[in-house]
Amino acid sequence: MGSERPFEKRIHDLRPHPGQARSAERIRNLLAGSEISASHRDDFTHKVQDAYSLRCAPQVHGAVRDTITYATDVFNRELGAVVDNPIVFADDGDVVSGGNFHGQPLAFAMDFLAIAVTELGSISERRTDRLLDPDRSSGLTPFLATTPGVSSGYMITQYTAAAIVAENKVLAHPASVESIPTSGLQEDHVSMGWGAARKLGVVLTNTARVVAVELMCASQGVEQRDLDPAPGTGRVKDVVRSVCRPLVEDRPPGVDIESIAALITAGAFSDIEETEHE
Repeated sequence: MGSERPFEKRIHDLRPHPGQARSAERIRNLLAGSEISASHRDDFTHKVQDAYSLRCAPQVHGAVRDTITYATDVFNRELGAVVDNPIVFADDGDVVSGGNFHGQPLAFAMDFLAIAVTELGSISERRTDRLLDPDRSSGLTPFLATTPGVSSGYMITQYTAAAIVAENKVLAHPASVESIPTSGLQEDHVSMGWGAARKLGVVLTNTARVVAVELMCASQGVEQRDLDPAPGTGRVKDVVRSVCRPLVEDRPPGVDIESIAALITAGAFSDIEETEHE
């Protein structure tokens, strides 16, 4: 469906964002040894460039990685910080009323994460859309249906992913730009960090479901090919198939989505990676 060339190491060495480099490396490793990729590696006749959702995956995924790194640093500093009020200094017994309790650093970080994770779901849904379109999927059946025209395949499942992405876009609006004064205007500026945390929790759950839909569709698509996938991507498919059987006849997708999302949340795919083949 796309070329592996945009993931070449030399491209990402020229723009040294750590997350981008790691995402590109992971894609290379997962594609290493793929008969499917090898079958069209030297075919330059079908298209000049892949769509952004394929070609720019390391740049988008990598930016999400870097956002997670930033937020993790903020959270770790906060865990080791003194956020009491007032603060009692043991060396001289001084008691000072300060503002270390203010949650702005955490609120900003959680809003930043919500924006980043929302975009991870957004690009995932766009790749799902391509998998379901025979004009853009390099010959896969419409909606990945076993009997196109008789069954719907994953058409309705994509509706689910699209609806979730739309919800995430609303939730990505930062809570930390709002403030409600209380306590007789003494507490006249607050971080709204609790709201940011609640929104982030929903976005994380939602995005796991969106990525689950992509994994469902990608597994179905790989099984329509006559060639073997890479060992790494084959193992990803095996994990998906451990909870989601191939779609032969239409069935409600909810159980499959939730089962794969649970695997994502549990980190079941995190350690699947082949050694890079240069």
